[in-house]
Amino acid sequence: MQIRIIAVGRLKKGPELDLIETFVKRTPWPVSVTEVEEKRPIKGAERMAREADLLLAAIPDDAYVIALDERGKDMRSPQFAEILERLQDDGRQCVTFVIGGAEGYGPGVKERADRLLSFGKMTWPHMMVRLMLTEQIYRASTILAGHPYHKD
Repeated sequence: MQIRIIAVGRLKKGPELDLIETFVKRTPWPVSVTEVEEKRPIKGAERMAREADLLLAAIPDDAYVIALDERGKDMRSPQFAEILERLQDDGRQCVTFVIGGAEGYGPGVKERADRLLSFGKMTWPHMMVRLMLTEQIYRASTILAGHPYHKD
């Protein structure tokens, strides 16, 4: 199973990128990160619509899509691991996580998503969300490999 992360914005070199790369290397599934960016100085609904177009264009047709959204389902790490295990067992070739821009998702992104996932009700910088997501993907792989999970 391939895991793709498609995110709005470019991550610059720094500690967040270093940690993301570390977790991606540790994860047994192949993980790729695709960044999309609207460079024109547009705002509001127009920007959200353009970012939605970019995100939707980057999603493979056969992908199972999980959009990160504050209104999504909040879950513990073992539950997240179970979802990835179920998708893998079902023969899913590609699981794609989508991270929107600062203003949220434009038309069509949530409709394309098979699941909405929340990292809580607090607001997180989008670059930190990428880091937290890669860590949780890695953590899911360790849980599924039978490593002790200290929170149970």
